[in-house]
Amino acid sequence: MLPETGESADSTTDAGREWLARRYRRAPGGYVRVNMVTTLTGSASGGDGTSDTITSPTDRSILGIIRRDADVVVVGAETVRAEGYVVPRTAALAVVSRSGRLDGHRLTEAEAGRVVLVVPAGVHPEAPAGVTVVSVGNGPDLSPADVLAVLSARGWERVVCEGGPTLAAQFVAAGVVDEICLTVAPRIGPVRHPVLPVADDVPTAVAGALMDAAGFSYLRLSVGARASRG
Repeated sequence: MLPETGESADSTTDAGREWLARRYRRAPGGYVRVNMVTTLTGSASGGDGTSDTITSPTDRSILGIIRRDADVVVVGAETVRAEGYVVPRTAALAVVSRSGRLDGHRLTEAEAGRVVLVVPAGVHPEAPAGVTVVSVGNGPDLSPADVLAVLSARGWERVVCEGGPTLAAQFVAAGVVDEICLTVAPRIGPVRHPVLPVADDVPTAVAGALMDAAGFSYLRLSVGARASRG
């Protein structure tokens, strides 16, 4: 994707979807992406408490493109419950949980073989049948580095973190993220869940900027040291 203002995103045609895929495709090799959606006021959720009401057809197309390019999707357990997650068609799913609780999930037994539940050492979760449980770290918290080490050990080097906001912010603050893909919905409302609640400034550089006919913006931001190098 070129960092040009005003490029128009169209996911309604095969040619438009192929065009989007080229702009979101990563070079060979490992990476960590964060993919989130936000309102103009910085909320990661709409009035229903989920991202469903602030998304768009183009955003969903981009989500599919990003997932197809990844080995694994990383998500927090609370987001699995709130968003009704299912396992992506082409990538594994890694669920990060301090408690090991996955109650309220919609994961099916057929999908469970592609799900890894990452928990702190000492936690004994009651995982759904077929889900692989991996314990890491030395305390109650899971660092992004610990999570990525678990994924790398399984051969998953192309990683996309889809939140929730707290988990995504932890990844960004830890300096392990190469790129943030951010959809900005033309919506104004209360900030129920801040999209990236980081405590300190994080250097970024615009790697791509698109807009669709509905007024949604689609940003790709290089993060940290990569942004500083321009």
